[in-house]
Amino acid sequence: MMRALYISASGMEAQQLNIDIISNNLANVNTSGFKKSRGDFQDLLYQTIRMAGAPSGTGTQVPAGIQIGSGVRSAAVQKIFTQGDFQNTQNALDLAIEGEGFFQISLPDGTTGYTRAGAFKKDNAGRMVTSDGYTVEPAITIPADTLNITVSANGIVSVLQAGNPIPTEIGTIQLTRFSNPSGLNSIGRNLFLETAASGEAVTGNAGELGFGTLAQGFLESSNVNIAEELVNMIIGQRAYEINSKAIQTADDMMRTSNELKR
Repeated sequence: MMRALYISASGMEAQQLNIDIISNNLANVNTSGFKKSRGDFQDLLYQTIRMAGAPSGTGTQVPAGIQIGSGVRSAAVQKIFTQGDFQNTQNALDLAIEGEGFFQISLPDGTTGYTRAGAFKKDNAGRMVTSDGYTVEPAITIPADTLNITVSANGIVSVLQAGNPIPTEIGTIQLTRFSNPSGLNSIGRNLFLETAASGEAVTGNAGELGFGTLAQGFLESSNVNIAEELVNMIIGQRAYEINSKAIQTADDMMRTSNELKR
């Protein structure tokens, strides 16, 4: 059996995964805090027909050997945590992180999730929550008689209540960072979970060493570049077509061999 059939089949499978990744990036172009993904690929094992450096005669060596590759495989799908553009919403509970860091979110199972999406809201108890109702940690409860909410660059939340001209501090929004954010586990809903690859979570106040600052009334847009993704999609499509053409060519060569007559 010709190697080209299996080699090209692995190439088609790799490009299919590549298109899947690009499609997910484009689908989330308007998702706040979304971080695009990139596929990493590796070549497969090689069959060595002649080893480089092997003796070719008296006192001479083969300068370049003969190795035939077996194709390609997917090695990783990496999240790219570059900063997205800021969108001005003028909503007091919309927060964007300028720099490194994640918001901490308390999940229903008791674990802590992490997100870059700062589109927060109030629940019926006045707590700051995500769109799914998950509580922000540390918990921030906004009094019912609040007239105005202010979040400073370092995360201090203050409210102006009816009958009191002096703002009252009600809590501080802390951030978390990781030594390897790409190692976080994506679970959907703009949330990530800590893993052994991400390193342990380091928590601190916004604006401290290694942490970004908060911008109230802004949301961080997706860091997906539409033009770049479209170019990558065209390249992936053409690569898929070329691999399918290689399979067709290998099939034509096999048919020609089968039709040989003495």
